[in-house]
Amino acid sequence: MVEGNITGVKNSILNKLDDLYNVKTEKNVLANIEIIEAITSVTNDINREISVAIDRKGKVLNVSIGDSGSVHLPLLSLKEKKLSGVKIIHTHPNGNPLLSAIDLSALIQLKLDAIAAIGIENGNVTGVCLGYCNFSDNVLTTVETAPLDIISALNINIAEKVEDIENFMKNHNIIEDDTEKAILVGIESEESLDELKELASACNVYTVQKVLQKRTKVDSALFVGKGKVTELAMLRQAEKADLIIFDEELSASQIRNLEELTGCKVIDRTILILEIFAKRAKSRESKIQIELAQLKYRLPRLSGLGTILSRTGAGIGTRGPGEKKLEIDKRRIRERIFELTKELQKVKSIREVQRNKRTKDNIPKVSLVGYTNTGKSTLRNTLCSKFAPNISNTKEKVFEADMLFATLDVTTRAINLPDNRLATLTDTVGFVKKLPHDLIEAFKSTLEEVINSDLLVHVIDIASSTVKEDIEAVWSVLKELEAFEKPLLLAFNKIDKIEEKELLKLKEEFNEYIIVPISALKEENLDLLMETITELLPASIKEYSFLIPYDKGTLVSYIHNNSKILQEDYKDNGTYIKAMVDPEMLNKLEEYLFTEENE
Repeated sequence: MVEGNITGVKNSILNKLDDLYNVKTEKNVLANIEIIEAITSVTNDINREISVAIDRKGKVLNVSIGDSGSVHLPLLSLKEKKLSGVKIIHTHPNGNPLLSAIDLSALIQLKLDAIAAIGIENGNVTGVCLGYCNFSDNVLTTVETAPLDIISALNINIAEKVEDIENFMKNHNIIEDDTEKAILVGIESEESLDELKELASACNVYTVQKVLQKRTKVDSALFVGKGKVTELAMLRQAEKADLIIFDEELSASQIRNLEELTGCKVIDRTILILEIFAKRAKSRESKIQIELAQLKYRLPRLSGLGTILSRTGAGIGTRGPGEKKLEIDKRRIRERIFELTKELQKVKSIREVQRNKRTKDNIPKVSLVGYTNTGKSTLRNTLCSKFAPNISNTKEKVFEADMLFATLDVTTRAINLPDNRLATLTDTVGFVKKLPHDLIEAFKSTLEEVINSDLLVHVIDIASSTVKEDIEAVWSVLKELEAFEKPLLLAFNKIDKIEEKELLKLKEEFNEYIIVPISALKEENLDLLMETITELLPASIKEYSFLIPYDKGTLVSYIHNNSKILQEDYKDNGTYIKAMVDPEMLNKLEEYLFTEENE
């Protein structure tokens, strides 16, 4: 029975493929010439890949319409010290005989005896490439041949190569390296590619090469020039990379064209950022936001992303709703977007109630904003620890780490200002250059904390080599949120990692803003930071003293419930209370203000 994508394939062709189960192949060779001729002929007729799996006895185990990854075989453990005993021969209808990253991934995952790709173009065989398992420093890897003609490929003694490989496996402890290896491609600058490398690292992807092509005009079909794509295909094969990441957003057709020419999975910066967010999201709200952004990004790209999302293997670009929604039509995806938007609206309403309560209580609001990985979460944890109000319960710290997008979930905690006022401190998601617009839209409910803040503390990593670009990227997002006009305090973080002259130079460059140099990690200048925050926050709540007659006990309860008590004492003619009160409360209690005459 023929497996895979048989939709629209004529019965005569299916019968022709079914007949291959009756064809026997000699034990030592790759395949029978009859099998090769049949699958090349069918590929030419229907322009689809055909895969055939053959065991060591020469029996055909599987015939499938689809790539090498669509042949389902049991996964073997390396502890068994042997290969699967199966070889796969398949066609490439794009005419490229080179083994793709998917082919090599299948070779290692399935522990195949061998894998062969046959390039077919206009009915002619352009070449045959073979791949085998190999070893490098006791790590399971692959080795490929250069393109061969059919006769040369069929003359190779596969059994001898398999015997050598299994003998090595029996005498050594082999480990499997499942690290995803990527080539990074950009057209902007080395600094932008360096950040892309950090983003890839945040997804546990190892960068093997960075390719920069300065272009004034983007190629509509391939993004970079055709010559550069050919270079990428060769580089991918030489470095055994299984992923190419572009530093700019790609269209569906560009992804499709690049994958066909490089034989490799291709993603862009946006997919990478969405992937990081999908991995880091913890709360229900952030998970909704990420899925919403993913669906909005993938909706116009369904046809182009299909080859990526249909793959059985794991890795970047296959996580999250894309994998589940590939077979769902656009109407269903739009319905899901509508559902998620409604759910997010409910969360937004809850946030608004909480925010309104804080506004009603006249509690000033401070938000930490900044580029990703500048130390916002470290600063937030330190401030909440050092300046926690006595009445507050101990809350869990937010996650902090030296990585991009360590914090995705907004957290708001109370802190005690030096003048004894209460304030809220909110830690927000970090910004990044070229932050996907759909992501900003999805996180608007979270970022509303920024919009409604009384003061923004922009935490800046002044030790970064791209500090000015990072600042501009944050300000760009704040402008998009229409929050740039808010009072702004620049917290120059990581002063312990920079020379004094560099710090003075940066201060001079941004001298129109209020600046406080700090080290959140080493807790330097945090008292100065808090004093500056206190000065910049609106002081609608002030300290007043009252003498409440004993027959007005309900007013004492009112003050306790709606203000911060600084001192309380019992005098002959009433209860003396010193408290931080807002103008509304002062208006109600004005006749009980304490003066010397009350003594």
